[in-house]
Amino acid sequence: MSDGGATQTQTQTQTQVGSSAGGGSQPSRRGRSGRERGDGGNGRGGRRGGGRNANPQTRNQAQSAPAPEVSTENASESEPSGSGRRGRGRGGNRGGRRGGAVRGGTVSGTKRTFGGSLTTAADSNASDAQGLSADAPDFVPGQAVVHRGKQAAPKQRKPQYPLAPKSAAADLPTRIHEDISNGQYECVICSSEVLRPSRVWSCGLCWTVLHLSCVKKWFTSQLKKDDDTRSWRCPGCNSSLTEEPSAYHCWCGKDINPRNVPGLPPHSCGQTCSKPRATCPHPCPLECHAGPCPPCTLMGPTQSCFCGKHEVTKRCTETDYGNGWSCKEICGDLLPCGEHFCATPCHSGLCGSCGIPVQARCYCGKEHKEIPCDRRDDLQMSFNFGQVSSSDSEDVSEDSWFDGSFDCGATCGRNYDCGIHDCEKTCHSQDEVPAHCPSAPDVVLDCPCGKTPLEELLDQPRQSCKDKIPHCKKTCDKTLLCGHQCMDTCHTGPCNPCFQKQDISCRCTRTVSKSLCHQGEIATPMCFKVCQAQLNCSRHKCGERCCSGEKKAIERQAARRKHRQQQAPDEVEAEHICLRVCGRTLKCGTHQCSQICHAGPCPSCLEAVFEEISCACGRTVLQPPQPCGTRPPECRFDCRRAPPCGHPTVKHNCHPDDVDCPKCPFLVEKACICGKQRMKNRPCWLEGARCGLPCGKKLKCGTHTCRKECHGPGECEDADIPGSHCAQSCGKTRKSCDHSCQDSCHAPYPCKEDRPCQSKTFITCDCQHRKKEVKCMATKTNPTPDRDVLKCDDECLRLQRNQRLAVALNVDPDHNDDHIPYSDTTLKLFRELSHTWAQNQEREFRVFASEASEKRLRFKPMPSFQRAFLHALAEDFGFDSESQDPEPHRHVSIFKTPRFVAAPKKTLAQCVKIRTDAVKTAAAAAAASSAAAAAASAPEPFNALLLSAPRFGLTIDEVESALANHLKAYNTLSFTTAFLPSEEILIRAVPVTSWGPPPRLSSPPSHP
Repeated sequence: MSDGGATQTQTQTQTQVGSSAGGGSQPSRRGRSGRERGDGGNGRGGRRGGGRNANPQTRNQAQSAPAPEVSTENASESEPSGSGRRGRGRGGNRGGRRGGAVRGGTVSGTKRTFGGSLTTAADSNASDAQGLSADAPDFVPGQAVVHRGKQAAPKQRKPQYPLAPKSAAADLPTRIHEDISNGQYECVICSSEVLRPSRVWSCGLCWTVLHLSCVKKWFTSQLKKDDDTRSWRCPGCNSSLTEEPSAYHCWCGKDINPRNVPGLPPHSCGQTCSKPRATCPHPCPLECHAGPCPPCTLMGPTQSCFCGKHEVTKRCTETDYGNGWSCKEICGDLLPCGEHFCATPCHSGLCGSCGIPVQARCYCGKEHKEIPCDRRDDLQMSFNFGQVSSSDSEDVSEDSWFDGSFDCGATCGRNYDCGIHDCEKTCHSQDEVPAHCPSAPDVVLDCPCGKTPLEELLDQPRQSCKDKIPHCKKTCDKTLLCGHQCMDTCHTGPCNPCFQKQDISCRCTRTVSKSLCHQGEIATPMCFKVCQAQLNCSRHKCGERCCSGEKKAIERQAARRKHRQQQAPDEVEAEHICLRVCGRTLKCGTHQCSQICHAGPCPSCLEAVFEEISCACGRTVLQPPQPCGTRPPECRFDCRRAPPCGHPTVKHNCHPDDVDCPKCPFLVEKACICGKQRMKNRPCWLEGARCGLPCGKKLKCGTHTCRKECHGPGECEDADIPGSHCAQSCGKTRKSCDHSCQDSCHAPYPCKEDRPCQSKTFITCDCQHRKKEVKCMATKTNPTPDRDVLKCDDECLRLQRNQRLAVALNVDPDHNDDHIPYSDTTLKLFRELSHTWAQNQEREFRVFASEASEKRLRFKPMPSFQRAFLHALAEDFGFDSESQDPEPHRHVSIFKTPRFVAAPKKTLAQCVKIRTDAVKTAAAAAAASSAAAAAASAPEPFNALLLSAPRFGLTIDEVESALANHLKAYNTLSFTTAFLPSEEILIRAVPVTSWGPPPRLSSPPSHP
């Protein structure tokens, strides 16, 4: 386009934009088309047209033409560039790449025009950046000024491409790849798109692709619903799965956390899939892909038929690798008989035995029949002497040989050469000549027992086999099956059974018994002794009845007890080798030991784990294979488990499920398990807080109350007792004696009082001085049982005499002084020692003092501090004491001396009580005097307390409990405690009945 044309286009564009802005009735479509023509967006000339050759006069005319305000965008689009640079420009359209648009814009004068726009930050920054310039045009008032400085180019919006539709590919892997790449694949759990950068998991049955985070949450929720099994349901196909979704890997599983590589399918590692096929030896040759592997398209190996006559090569999918194939022709293999051939069509496996029926004859020739070929025995030649029947003699002539192939089981019956006796053997092959008679004179030379020749028994030799064979008078003595000799006299035929008696020991040789001979069939008897020997595994005992190896085991264990050399395992008797399977769980916790039961620890598990072993959070993974029993790896990441209480998680490392998270350290307010009180500052992890107060609820009997401390509902002390009573004593007053009933609770029935009361009561003498504790023994039928009468003794008489004397002398009998006849050392030791023990020793002293005949008392050995008490007490009684014998047999002996008069009237317990009462009286007097002095002093008014410098960790409950006794006197005030920012404690007093300011009160006690 010429320069004149460019100028004309620029002027026309400005005019159109101005009229559009002024009128506002027509859109600026023509302005845009003019811009495109001016920049040369669609023509080749526009790309190389530049402002360098433009006519300056035309430019000045355009600048001086009166026109309204034009926006920077329209100005930059309408004017050609003054620069002649080639290459890419900064214009937003295609035509400005080479020609370039003028970066300047028009700025309106002082007058306002219609269609004006607010100045943006970009415009103000651009105007500020412009400074003085030597080639600036002349400023004419009321006309637009064209700036040559650079202005910020308008921001261009990113082009919005339309979403591709769902994939319509024929195979599932391609559809998955295209939908994920186009953002059209949705996770069935969260309904969000599964994209290329997502971490995904795919089901191995339905090939559904899910977000890994979603399927982990699904897996956790499924396990919470069903705690019995570790299986869970796939959200896509509802199939039962056992493998836990752990790590993110590619489709073929070779690469963990695969990178998103452009040009590869999403979530693919780019390697060959190589997944094995179930019915094919060829792995998948495709690139790592989603979904199932396609059927194999390769040719399978050459396969021969079962009989081996034909070979065939088919496609891998058509080849039957497991069953083979048959050509359907006759097999024709030689059968095991060696005569016939297999007539079955081509088949798998061996041909089997020959079942073809054949004609066969027995060995003796009496039976001829048709039998299967495999039922025949070895062929034996036999002679036909006429025993073959005429109906079966077609193939066998008389006085000829034939083949026998089976035993018919019949008796032979052929005559011997004597013609008198017959053969008694079962079916056997026949010879041409009859056998010699076994009873012939040249065969039988001795009597039946064989001890005496026939020459000694007969006058003449036997002439034929029919002659009788004589017997001698000797014992047979043939060895029987049992090993004994036959005790009968010489006889014909088999010997009779043996009836001898013999000693037979049991299998363990502990018992011996008489029994008849075993007749050659040895059956060892068994006793009832059970063997307790330990087997070689050291885990089990024999437990067999009448064990043959018990004696050896006893000898072996005796040798071990004598500290002899340990026997090797092969020296253990065979009867006590444990043949059980060990069966103990190995260290892996999954498999059992399959070795023969053994002593000592089991070996390590030899199995391997071909699954990923991950920590609880799944961020630390051990790749397979791993030895069985491998523990999950230690994870350095923080644990993600949220505490059930809802408090913030205590920061700690990830740990297995069998390790608990740290206990929640927060302090909360909890109700005790009985519900009576609210316990403050209790640890959050504490399940049941206890207030320690007795329950106090009425039991089932309706009389007693539960004495158990704070407990849960239904746990009262009578919860496990049937009926309407409890386990406490009755406690009701007996009508017969006014004592409490000590029987077990028998509510709602009244006390029977049929048994004597076992409570203690006292009987006294007539003067009431002597007392004796006895059992009450009262019953419902006998309320006042007879008791022993207690008579007055010499002491009673003395007291009666003193009483009469006091009456005569007008002495007060109730007078009692506070004199203590014991030293301070004795009273101190009495307080430190056990009162029961000390009072027993004092009783021994008084008994010794009352016996005038006793001069010496010896105590048993005791520790030094107890001996010191005895020495101090002996000094108070007026005895001499002495420690004798060395430790640990050192003891104390006391002796009466002339300075001994009598035992003190007051006991140690009475003196301690007198001393304690005196101390209390003095303390009460001092307190009364101090109270009077405090009352005399004028109290100072106060309305609050300020505690400074409290100890660290002090709580409001502790402050209130410490001041409760001091502030309870001010019952008209309510005290509130608060911590100040200065770490001081402010206790403010507020009147209970008034909302006004607190009055001035008297000063509180000096110490809280």
